[in-house]
Amino acid sequence: MKKRWYSRYVLIAAIAIMTGLPATLAYAADFTGKQIVDVSISDNKTLHDLSMVKLKPGDTFNAEVIQQDLKTIYDLGSFYDVQANFIEVPEGIKVIYVVTEKMMIKRIDFVGTKVVSSETLKNLSKGMIGNLSDNKIIDDKVQAIEQYYHDQGYILAKVSNITMDQEGILKVFINEGMIEGILVKSNEKTKTHVITREIKLKEQEAFNSKDAKRSLQRLNNLGFFEDVNMKLNPGREPNAVIVQVDVKEQKTGTFTIGGGYSESDGVTAVIGVGDSNFNGSGNKVNLNYQHGYSSIAGTGWSLNFTNPYIDKKETSLSVDLFNSVSEVSDYGLDGDNTKLRSTYYRRSRGFNITLGRPEGEYVKNYITLTKRKDLYIEHESGPVDYSATDMTSTYYDKNYNADYLKDNFGEVHSVTLARVYDTRDNVFSPTEGQRISLTSEFAGKALGGEFDFNKYILDGRKYFKVGGQQVLAFQVTAGTSSGDLPDASKFSIGGIDTLRGYEDNEFKGDKMFTAKAEYRYPIANKLQGVIFADAGNAWSGSYNLNDLKYSIGAGIRVNTPVGPIRVDYGYGKEGGKCHFSFGTQF
Repeated sequence: MKKRWYSRYVLIAAIAIMTGLPATLAYAADFTGKQIVDVSISDNKTLHDLSMVKLKPGDTFNAEVIQQDLKTIYDLGSFYDVQANFIEVPEGIKVIYVVTEKMMIKRIDFVGTKVVSSETLKNLSKGMIGNLSDNKIIDDKVQAIEQYYHDQGYILAKVSNITMDQEGILKVFINEGMIEGILVKSNEKTKTHVITREIKLKEQEAFNSKDAKRSLQRLNNLGFFEDVNMKLNPGREPNAVIVQVDVKEQKTGTFTIGGGYSESDGVTAVIGVGDSNFNGSGNKVNLNYQHGYSSIAGTGWSLNFTNPYIDKKETSLSVDLFNSVSEVSDYGLDGDNTKLRSTYYRRSRGFNITLGRPEGEYVKNYITLTKRKDLYIEHESGPVDYSATDMTSTYYDKNYNADYLKDNFGEVHSVTLARVYDTRDNVFSPTEGQRISLTSEFAGKALGGEFDFNKYILDGRKYFKVGGQQVLAFQVTAGTSSGDLPDASKFSIGGIDTLRGYEDNEFKGDKMFTAKAEYRYPIANKLQGVIFADAGNAWSGSYNLNDLKYSIGAGIRVNTPVGPIRVDYGYGKEGGKCHFSFGTQF
């Protein structure tokens, strides 16, 4: 830090080393051309030799020379304040250099501190109390204090002034860089409070760059904006700022339609509408409708509503209602798509209710209540009574007996607990950070269901930025269970989300393991390439890790107005397979 020294007319009783800028002389009269008749040093007990002073009697008044003399005296290190006084006499000007000797520091008071405790600041100033005030030591301590603030993210904080009184009390004035206001611009649909509630910065608190970065991540993770920027505008008070957040909104409403035709099923259609930012409220609504797989399967639907903030503690509420139909290809326990056991329809109806609450910034806990009834529907045509409660004796495929259906179809009531630690910079396309989750599901007849089982899943993901927009992504998932899992609750492995290069849900069991590695690289705007390797399997009973299935492949990711599209081609033991999906990658 550059030292400064002052004329008495500029600043009285200041410790010059702390001020940071060179001094300028100020005086009431114009002494230009006046002769110097005397040069002396006043209020000094230790300095008697004036040989270092350039200004001499007989010289013409020169402000620059006086400035140099002030610096020379100050640099001796014996004084914490040096000033110049001028006395005009008929013969010319008398110059008196006034010095203030260093004193014993008896106490240090910190003024203006809120975010850093006085105890911490005293530790950073350790060794000063009980010693003479020394400009270099004070300078070093000030730099240590400011560096500590900056390391904590308070990059605007600075020591604005230091004074010392005759009692030996050193006062350190700290300006922490307050936020005078937060201004949101360019949000047309999204309500302002939906944006500000994601911003960790608060008015009348010190600006913190780490909180600012996290605020931008939280806003991007909403999925409402194409771009989010933050800038600091000067406030009214010294070193204060007004935080301006500029957003560029993107479409959050979706409409999807798909369909097909087959001789066995006839015409099938799927229609979906939704909005992840319904009416600008931040709430999410999705409705999907299925028009049959066949006259037997009938229609299906699902409805989801999510409110991420039902209270000031950021408690989230999500409700799923469903009465859906899916076509299930059963490969049996061997998990070999050359030995397809059967194909049937499964109707699932019920609801999930999930409450979530954060624990700190990066941890969130969830509890989910589930009530689901699974019904078996044979694949051949024929009338089916969907209101029937006993599907074990009337409607079943020739490959399944009544005991099998009773053990795998019926009502599941469960409670699921989940704990998620998530530091990813962007949940839709992460480039750094990690996500670790532990999920435990407990189902039991005591809850009113027909099955007793416990199910546990541990999932870990890690992301590394390897230059520019290139990313290495890894995911490892392991699951185990106890009790009697029905078919719909078993672990299913195979397909784009678990094991590419194999049929969807080809491998089923009471235990599972998967591992994935991806290298992601940009191709063009909103187009990304992927090279991957997968490993995994699901099984029941004991298992040899040598039986893991492997695949390698490549794919692309496309960001579209209706959401991201994934296309992957994987090659495994059973050959190659192309996968297509809407939705984000892991």
